[in-house]
Amino acid sequence: MSKFSSYKRQEVLGNLSSEQVDVLIIGGGITGAGLALDAASRGMRTAVVEMQDFAAGTSSRSTKLVHGGLRYLKQFEVKMVAEVGKEREIVYENGPHVTTPEWMMLPFHEGGNFGPFTTSLGLRVYDYLAGVKKKERRTMLTPEEAIEREPLIKRENLKGAGFYVEYKTDDARLTLEVMKRAVEHGASALNYVKVVDFIYREDGNLSGAVVEDQISNQQYTIHAKKIINAGGPWVDELREMDGSKKGKTLHLTKGVHLVFDAQRFPLNQAIYFDTPDGRMIFAIPRDGKTYVGTTDTDYKEVTSHPTMTEDDRKYLLEAIHYMFPTLEITQEDVESSWAGLRPLIHEEGKDPSEISRKDEIFVSDSGLISIAGGKLTGYRKMSQTAIDLVRDMFAKEEGIHYTDSETKHMPISGGDVGGSKGFEKFLEEKTKEGIRLGLTEEAARHWADMYGSNVDQVFKFFDEEKGETKKSGKDPLVIAMLRYAMEWEAAYKPVDFFIRRTGAMFFDIEWVHKHKELVISFMSEKLGWTDAKRKEYTEELNQRLQEAVKPIEQVKQ
Repeated sequence: MSKFSSYKRQEVLGNLSSEQVDVLIIGGGITGAGLALDAASRGMRTAVVEMQDFAAGTSSRSTKLVHGGLRYLKQFEVKMVAEVGKEREIVYENGPHVTTPEWMMLPFHEGGNFGPFTTSLGLRVYDYLAGVKKKERRTMLTPEEAIEREPLIKRENLKGAGFYVEYKTDDARLTLEVMKRAVEHGASALNYVKVVDFIYREDGNLSGAVVEDQISNQQYTIHAKKIINAGGPWVDELREMDGSKKGKTLHLTKGVHLVFDAQRFPLNQAIYFDTPDGRMIFAIPRDGKTYVGTTDTDYKEVTSHPTMTEDDRKYLLEAIHYMFPTLEITQEDVESSWAGLRPLIHEEGKDPSEISRKDEIFVSDSGLISIAGGKLTGYRKMSQTAIDLVRDMFAKEEGIHYTDSETKHMPISGGDVGGSKGFEKFLEEKTKEGIRLGLTEEAARHWADMYGSNVDQVFKFFDEEKGETKKSGKDPLVIAMLRYAMEWEAAYKPVDFFIRRTGAMFFDIEWVHKHKELVISFMSEKLGWTDAKRKEYTEELNQRLQEAVKPIEQVKQ
């Protein structure tokens, strides 16, 4: 059983409260995970606390693309395009099991955001700045070629299309794999542990935090030399607790995505397209589904749990009607949905239109280091910059010299597959192994693709369970995945498993309905939930299942 196991929560918490760490990171999204890996791999004693589950906020609710930065070209953010494009390649090579090249078509119509000349020029500049591989460089399509690739797109006034590569990912699993690698390097990481107060020395500098275990409601003190606030949408709440919320603050906007079955929305090709109000959104085929998003609306409600509203659903359905007019998609066709928050940076005295999408680091008078505004693609570079700052502080204050970052060429957990070039061969070999164990070819390949080089542990669990579960009638595939999620990925609640560990809530909601009783029963027995906890976690899962298909107004009725 690994150190990143739900069975070891109390042990890890007890250890943390009895010793001082070098770096305490608050927030278990992609930024917190990246920070933990960079710090731990340099030899810093590192701890991460997350008040919900890992990746439960923005990091499981994005468009699930590791962007190359094309959209920044319109704002002439040349440096950002170059950096983001190069980082995208690093993310892919270090974890090809969670990131995959995806050809994207950008159709242009008369009067739209893009025209043939600007698209061709923009994509050519993008290829150059982002260091795009030769085989992935853009091509331009005639209207006829565009329709041949995707017959569903609007044909009226179609002028052609750009064709370029984006990289799709499973954002939650990317976060988990980075966090797991951090744990392998010695970091301690805990979900459902909330910072409720800071501790200061007599000179006013931070010396630790009081945390509350959201499972047991017990409080602990964690002493730390440095504290990094990577709370995403909650960054300002922690700055407020520290008394240092001033100057630049967060501005939250909400993005919603809708999911459809591929039989109802048979998209051949990922599309980046205009909306009637002049924005751009994505329609992406994935695992027998098609998902469309995102919206972009100001958000001032409960940060912990954004949801789809009737207006959000209506907006996206209208965008679909506009670009795919023959489909006649209705609200009854929505199989699932998700909503996430973007923590953007706003500066006092500036117009709301001047909101920055860049990441920034703030250091308060007490020493609280806050990092905000980051993007999924740039998590590694952003983490390196922040931990470089911490390294320099340690060198100046204590004369301790830590190494430079090594994450650029460090595979994340599951990524030890020989990079992108070795991954296809790895998939073939592991698929054969899975078949020998009794899995179907589809299931074996899916697991190898999903878990990467960690799949051997899941195979082991399946082999142990297949005889046992056959007697009991339980599904050995589900139990193997669940055991791995609990023992190696710190899953504690059913929603952790169905949303963040498998993505099934979004892309196979019927699978959730089919197996939810088995999962609840197994987790309850193994983790020793009380009847009250079992009821609470069951209700939470049922609530999420409702919210996935109904706008919040209907759920509340």
